[in-house]
Amino acid sequence: MGLRGPGAVAIRRKTAAKPKRKTRPPWQKPGLSRVERVIAFLQSLPVTSGPLAGTTFRVRPWQRKTLEAIYATDHLDRRPIRTAIVSMGRKNGKTTLAAGLTACHLCGPEAESRGECYTLANDRFQASRVFNELSAVITRSPELSGRISIRRHSKEMEVISGEGEGSLYAALSADVGAKDGLSPSFAVYDELGAAPNRALFDLIDTAMGGRDEPLLLAVSTQAADDLAPLSGLIDYGERVQSGAVEDPAFHLTLFTAPPEADPWALATWRMANPSLGDFRSLEDVERQALQAQRMPAKAAAFRNKILNQRVAAESRFLSLEEWRACGDPVRSDEELEGQQCFAGLDLGATRDLTALVSVFPSEDGRLDVKAWFFLPADGLEERESRDRVPYREWADRGLLTLMPGSTSDPAFVAQLLAELRDRYVIEGLAYDRWRIEPFKRALTDVGVEDFPLIAHGQGYRDFSPALDALERAVAEKQLRHGGHPILMWNAANAVATRDPTGAQKLDKSRSTGRIDGLVALTMALGLRSRAPQVEEVSELSVTWL
Repeated sequence: MGLRGPGAVAIRRKTAAKPKRKTRPPWQKPGLSRVERVIAFLQSLPVTSGPLAGTTFRVRPWQRKTLEAIYATDHLDRRPIRTAIVSMGRKNGKTTLAAGLTACHLCGPEAESRGECYTLANDRFQASRVFNELSAVITRSPELSGRISIRRHSKEMEVISGEGEGSLYAALSADVGAKDGLSPSFAVYDELGAAPNRALFDLIDTAMGGRDEPLLLAVSTQAADDLAPLSGLIDYGERVQSGAVEDPAFHLTLFTAPPEADPWALATWRMANPSLGDFRSLEDVERQALQAQRMPAKAAAFRNKILNQRVAAESRFLSLEEWRACGDPVRSDEELEGQQCFAGLDLGATRDLTALVSVFPSEDGRLDVKAWFFLPADGLEERESRDRVPYREWADRGLLTLMPGSTSDPAFVAQLLAELRDRYVIEGLAYDRWRIEPFKRALTDVGVEDFPLIAHGQGYRDFSPALDALERAVAEKQLRHGGHPILMWNAANAVATRDPTGAQKLDKSRSTGRIDGLVALTMALGLRSRAPQVEEVSELSVTWL
């Protein structure tokens, strides 16, 4: 001990400060229901960006209604919902809600010990946005910031104390591999509507079996077409809501404007934008509506992104609403037996889709449409990723014939035509002259020597009358296509171009996907509208390339 010198004063000993009583977080208040705990947690989180930055999150009535549906419990206080879809127009706070619920399952009242939480996105940039939002919320929250270790370089987090201790979080994107071995307790997919396929969604969904009460949530604006992964989930959710399907584990919240609503009316905007005038800027929607009215090219994008309608942003040749209206069931095979028909054939390139479509006139003035599609089996997964459609599922359903190998084989189509010739009265088969010679040889090989083949030009002069026939048939609901999904996909992709005289043709180079089935259908209708010039199939010395 040191000596004290002259003039030293007495040392005042500090009395030990009384420990502060730790206040209980609002979501741990006794007597709260499960959804009330979730809402209390969300309303404790800070708003980190936008005009409301610096305040705490306030759950709006529409959000409360959605949360009450998702976090409703049974008599054992268990949450039945395992998959939830929430869809609305852009800029309605979807990412903020996704981040808040992720935190709730990671380190809040829905957390479980050593849980795994993931935010899913279509690319690394989108994944970064969700991670950054969650990081900002946690670092600005006094209750959470000291409990979470954030690893920004890998976009991961770990709970080191308190609720959910030992739980992990990671931001995953569809464009990065190596996601096997996960056991998610919670996952939220941000903007599933823009996903190229269901691969990441299905991987997470099937990995949740090891958890007691997992939840997979998708928050997104609608996709542009019926074949997108989100579209199938929304359609399923609507069937659940209508009672056509019983699935207590699935929930859909959908804010959308019906197709017949006035797109320029404020009431219509509110249908798809529950936060309009709140944190969704009314002024911005008014600006975009005015531009869409003045520039027709923007109208479809306005309907999709703002009104949350399933409308492609690109200009389409056919209205999908009118096409769907022609989806009545086709007459049965027994009823079509021996009936007159006109066929069209669009041969795909070596590795692409081939389409054969026939139209059958009926006594009621309508036209039944039957379609057959062919594709090489090798590399199917790559084609699914490239074309963003479920080829494997279509093949399993008998809608698509997979040909062995990596290239198209015309013998499959030739054999089918030989069978159809014995079943129907085929007045003619319209074809594109490109690559037709190997197909004629294949017909000869299967014993078909007298098939009525009619060349159909692909230019404006020959194709324009056929397209006119197609447009009339669709507009007047003359077609019955039975909602064939591949044909619908082709119709949704089709774009037509016009020459200076106003004649039109389908343009594969400008279309947004494959249109082979619609090309074949158009040629079949064109053939029906004109007197065919039949040519005989002769022996040829050409081989399939």
